[in-house]
Amino acid sequence: MVRLGICMTAGVVSLFIAATIIISPAQSFDTIATFDGSNGAFPQGVTLVQGPNGSLYGATSEGGTGCNYLGLECGTIFETTTDGQLKTVYSFSGSDGEYPISGLVLGTDGNFYGVTSEGGAKSCALSDYGCGTIFKITPNGALTTLYNFCSQAGCADGGQPLALLQASDGAFYGATYLGGANCLDQFGSPCGTVFKFSAAGGLTTLYSFCKENGCTDGAGPAGLVQGRDGNFYGTTSSYGATGFSQGTVFKITSDGALSTLYSFCSQAGCPDGEKPAAGLIQASGGEFYGTTSGGGSNAGTGHGGGTIFSITTLGKLTTLYNFCSRQVIGPQLNHGEVRCIDGSFPTNVLLQGSDGNLYGTTSTGGGNGCGGVVGCGTIFKVTPQGALTTLLSFDGGANGISPQNGLVQATSGSFYGLTVIGGDSTCGVLDSSCGTTFSLNAGLGPFVAFIRGYGKVGQTVGILGQGFTGTTEVSFNGTPAKFTVVSGTFIEATVPAGASSGYVKVATPDGTLKSNVAFRVIQ
Repeated sequence: MVRLGICMTAGVVSLFIAATIIISPAQSFDTIATFDGSNGAFPQGVTLVQGPNGSLYGATSEGGTGCNYLGLECGTIFETTTDGQLKTVYSFSGSDGEYPISGLVLGTDGNFYGVTSEGGAKSCALSDYGCGTIFKITPNGALTTLYNFCSQAGCADGGQPLALLQASDGAFYGATYLGGANCLDQFGSPCGTVFKFSAAGGLTTLYSFCKENGCTDGAGPAGLVQGRDGNFYGTTSSYGATGFSQGTVFKITSDGALSTLYSFCSQAGCPDGEKPAAGLIQASGGEFYGTTSGGGSNAGTGHGGGTIFSITTLGKLTTLYNFCSRQVIGPQLNHGEVRCIDGSFPTNVLLQGSDGNLYGTTSTGGGNGCGGVVGCGTIFKVTPQGALTTLLSFDGGANGISPQNGLVQATSGSFYGLTVIGGDSTCGVLDSSCGTTFSLNAGLGPFVAFIRGYGKVGQTVGILGQGFTGTTEVSFNGTPAKFTVVSGTFIEATVPAGASSGYVKVATPDGTLKSNVAFRVIQ
């Protein structure tokens, strides 16, 4: 069940040993905000998103003021400025959803969209707390529940959604971890679905996992990404076509035709990794990148520390890095594990930074002790060829513990993220710290980004950045465009006739800003 992650993490709280935070030279790290329960608690599986006003938006899985289960409320949507002014935008109450453990999507209409993994108006056998929702929320906090999962008999429409994206057709696509038409065990075993949702058409289940005998098509999908070819790509955390069955990479069309590209644990010991807990990204070169939460060639944590991999659209997988490549033996704990100095157990999606490298987090490991041996987690950088640098090892104290969340690079160039626990406050019956929001300046410069990185000639594109007041020109791969400066952090521009795919540049009074990725002009 999804709630297990918090319980496992909370067990680390009473064990941590405070140490000095370890950070790579030429970086600067700051804890910019701490959750205290009333403003949220235990952000898990969340990647922050930058809004048109320059603030960052996210969700906490518990906390808030909406409802109470053993002292741990139903979760929140929050806004934080980049200097740490934290504000609760919405507190869930249960009937409108609870336990959001994925990030928000900034829609092309300026509203945010997301899912809750539990709660909602429908009760079901999959969860004691409800099966989850899809919601829309305005930047000012007006929430509308768009769909309640398990609305169909036997939860054929799925339960416990974990992710959402807005695709090029304007509809939303996502995955549920549980339920589906083929799931015989409706009491917690992963099966799951891929779905499409639109305001006009409602929810359509595109695919139910475990369709094949023995679940060789996988089960328990994580997030989706839309590739440049228009298809969707993702991972499952369980089953697959190998004899050891520890997760898959798949491709699915917008019509629901699914192909399994790769099945993990192709050999005993899972040297290629096992149980991917996060979705994929497609990098600027066209390859997809992802992580596995376990397995790999280093067995220091009993099941391996996890891997970073690349995979082509034809299913050729390359293991780029095996975590736990650097180990230290600590006091014996549980199974005599060692601490993985370079990190272990990566559980969230990677990010390609504006320098072309990949960035991510591990939820355990690192150069500081945390519970004696396991480590408090890391932030890392890895080149597309697999050379890894540990940028920061969390220390188990006010700087946070266990970043089971992805990173976002704000248009200032700095990275932002969340830790599940840690910080300088306590909350809930667990008597533990509630998590933090942090920033990491890795020396990268400012840039501009898009709400949607593709469009046809004549369509309006939202551009995010800073210092836009007084902008004199916006160009798409050298072709000038009509534009409106909405605010100092947001521009609306029209894709000009004659434009081709390439980088967008914005000429501001302080200099010209370039987009971190190329904009794709759709013919």
